[in-house]
Amino acid sequence: MTDRAVQDTYPEDLSHCYGCGRVNSQGHQLKSHWDGRQAVARFEPEGHHTAIPGFVYGGLLASLIDCHGTGTASAAAYQAEGRPLGSDPPMRFVTASLHVDFLKPTPLGGPLDLRGVVEEQSDRKVVVAITIAAEGTVCVKGQVVAVRMPATMAPRPAARADEQCV
Repeated sequence: MTDRAVQDTYPEDLSHCYGCGRVNSQGHQLKSHWDGRQAVARFEPEGHHTAIPGFVYGGLLASLIDCHGTGTASAAAYQAEGRPLGSDPPMRFVTASLHVDFLKPTPLGGPLDLRGVVEEQSDRKVVVAITIAAEGTVCVKGQVVAVRMPATMAPRPAARADEQCV
């Protein structure tokens, strides 16, 4: 298993995601670790992640599946090309489809364990199955169809002061 999280290998200009971006101080900062076959992550919800007292908000769970899915896709793509995580050019994936099944209420008050396994992979697309477990019980299953980030989403360089609109 890699010590460095997949999301920590993203270039800084691609690390603003609310769910997993290391430069987003107000986000969840999910960290997925690749072991060559699957990605694992651990996240501990806080009290404000409540749906009903004692249970985790479903939107947070969907967000975790989303980010863990794209992180798993990135790691799998690097592995398929025989490249180390974070090597250039960066391989960043975005979500094309997100499916979430809430199997049982997810208790608040302890860590959640995420596992992502690649179901299908091509040069452009990776399909990832994900589970979220609390206290060893799978509470949520999901699937992410992740695609390579299109060039139209690439960060644009900041305009020089003499080029800015007035």
